[in-house]
Amino acid sequence: MKGKNILIALVVVAIGAALVGANLYWKKETGVTVTVEAIKTRDLESIVSASGKIQPKRLVNISADTSGRVVDLAVNEGDRVKVGQFLLQIDPKSLRTRVDSGNASLQAAEGSLDQSRQSVETSRVQLDLANRNLARQRDLWNQQLTTREALEKAENDVRAAESSLREREKQVTSQAARINQERASLESARYDLSKVRIESPIDGIVTRRNIQEGETAVIGTMNNAGTVLLTLADMSVIQAEVEVDETNIPHVQLGQAAKITIDALPDRTFRAHVAEIGNSPIQAAGAGAQSTTSTNQATNFKVVVVLDEQIPDVRPGFTCTADITTATRTGVMAVPIPAVAVRELVFDSNNQVVKPPRDPNRRPGVPSATPAAPAELKPGETRKEVEGVFVVRNGVAEFVTIKLGISGDKYFEVLEGLKADDQVITGPYNSVRALIDGDPVKVETPKK
Repeated sequence: MKGKNILIALVVVAIGAALVGANLYWKKETGVTVTVEAIKTRDLESIVSASGKIQPKRLVNISADTSGRVVDLAVNEGDRVKVGQFLLQIDPKSLRTRVDSGNASLQAAEGSLDQSRQSVETSRVQLDLANRNLARQRDLWNQQLTTREALEKAENDVRAAESSLREREKQVTSQAARINQERASLESARYDLSKVRIESPIDGIVTRRNIQEGETAVIGTMNNAGTVLLTLADMSVIQAEVEVDETNIPHVQLGQAAKITIDALPDRTFRAHVAEIGNSPIQAAGAGAQSTTSTNQATNFKVVVVLDEQIPDVRPGFTCTADITTATRTGVMAVPIPAVAVRELVFDSNNQVVKPPRDPNRRPGVPSATPAAPAELKPGETRKEVEGVFVVRNGVAEFVTIKLGISGDKYFEVLEGLKADDQVITGPYNSVRALIDGDPVKVETPKK
């Protein structure tokens, strides 16, 4: 019985010792383990990335100016063409008939004009004879050798000859106008006939052929866009049309350098520059029929980036990504992006941070399950969100407000608030998110 009591006492002592040891251990491990990085100077580039399509600087859609059947098609998709090169021809029979008819009408009108001019000459001769006869009749009347009737007849003959001459002259003028009209109609028919033979207006590539030989080309009308027969692309100047988010548009400027990557040509980048920035947002398809109050859709702007080098294998429509360098900095203080946190702080009337009292029951690095309500502000105090980092000083995390500049790939430029070799806390992410000013921390030793 005595031995049993001794055994129970030993068990109780062992349990008590274990509890005391555990308590001492947890009291010792009061700081949260964090990773840090020393602040130093770096070279930074601010990049705006956007995706889009490769497009030629000049794209020409060849449409029919006259309806008819395609009787000769000389190019295929992918063919390279030169300015003036023959592309296709539409059946010219009906238009050639118009030209022949116009020629015949013009010749007939010119023949009529010659006849009218001859009639004018005849009328002038008749008028001259009538004037001479009138002069003789007046001389005879003065000598009382003719009758009044003969004199009046001579005067009437002169008036009739003058009227006939004026009429014939008017016919000549009208016939000359008709000839001009027939000549204009003939020129129009010849011009329409010339349009049945279509030649390339640019040097480029046939990127699309929408018609086959033997099919009928239709001209456009108010309600019909007409047939686009061929699409030609001038690939001497290549550009990328990309969509940039509205938040990045203020940073994009004309002339900024860019790098283009094309999905179809992997592991290669191409030099480029910004040539055009859209002033109006890109309208989504069918947006005009939808409500303009929708806020679920991102607002993007078109930016045109022109490539500074030739790409022989590129084709219009290739998917691409443009990395536009909007700003560069050399030898500036930089902080890792994961280290930057946003906190709501209280400032007094002198713009100094008012530190709240610490919660003794709070575990460092662990977010509170029930966040405390914001304390009531005193007169002159303001509450606002600020950006900052946690700096390790004397074993605790001290929140330091900073002023940021441009954003690089992995680092922010620091304009104010930090100095070289400051140890800023970079992780773990959840710990940085939950830290508050004054939390004890332990710096994790980097693994070798």
